[in-house]
Amino acid sequence: MAARIVRTASISPTEVPEVRRLVAEAEERDGFGAVNEAGLLALDAGSPAEHVLAVEDDRLIGYGQLLDGTGSLLVHPDHRQHGVGSALLAALLETLADQGAQVSFWATRDTAAAQALAARHGLARTRELLIMKRPLADLPEPPPIPAGVEIRPFQVGTDEEQWLTVNGRAFAHHPEQGAITRADLDQRIGQDWFDPDGFLVAYAGPTMIGFHWTKQHPGPLGEVYVIGVDPDRAGGGIGSALLSRGLNHLASRGDTEVILYTEGDNTGAIALYQRYGFEIFSRDVMYSTTAIHGR
Repeated sequence: MAARIVRTASISPTEVPEVRRLVAEAEERDGFGAVNEAGLLALDAGSPAEHVLAVEDDRLIGYGQLLDGTGSLLVHPDHRQHGVGSALLAALLETLADQGAQVSFWATRDTAAAQALAARHGLARTRELLIMKRPLADLPEPPPIPAGVEIRPFQVGTDEEQWLTVNGRAFAHHPEQGAITRADLDQRIGQDWFDPDGFLVAYAGPTMIGFHWTKQHPGPLGEVYVIGVDPDRAGGGIGSALLSRGLNHLASRGDTEVILYTEGDNTGAIALYQRYGFEIFSRDVMYSTTAIHGR
């Protein structure tokens, strides 16, 4: 029986657990999640998005999502190589064509299957996200904190607006991180993994000038979730001071390994991470086209 493909702009609360089940089962088999954090948060919050469901015998076997012009999709491992992924992508492309928008989607870990699927539908590599990691043993001694700067844990109810300002300035040209709103921040603060002690902020007097937000994953795995420095204070050693102290915080929790994600063309950040022992582990790739299919 061929899978039934359903396009919808509104996914029901009863369907969300099914999508979550599908994502979890695929992640357990693949070793990585095909829908990123923003997509999962949007799913839980009922944020505006386009959804494509692949259903076979009343069971969800594939899912695609279009959020803010960017798509992601996955197929249950037991149902791959039967055209389900191609049907999901075609539906996402049709949705984007209806909106007159550019086509983009993330290929997590850029697998051979994802490369073939993108080529089949005329998409080209346009963006690369590096996944870097290092063990948390033998960390270098933290460098001195620059004069006049204080580093302390984030204070919920006090630091939100200043953090939004610094984040917006540090990531002014980043399509996702730079667009985070107060509602987005509050949603992340409300997650089970949030730990204010692992969210370090740097102040010069009354003004926040940088931050290092770490994230705890299941097991002994930590993440450099996001690190940013106000552009006016870049190059003064604040980034190194924040990075090293965040890594030591994760190690103090008992983590044995740390990962991070960084843009493939961010040479300055990559050089900093490499100085601290990070190595490139894998890549996520965005495939896009300016041609509108189906017209």
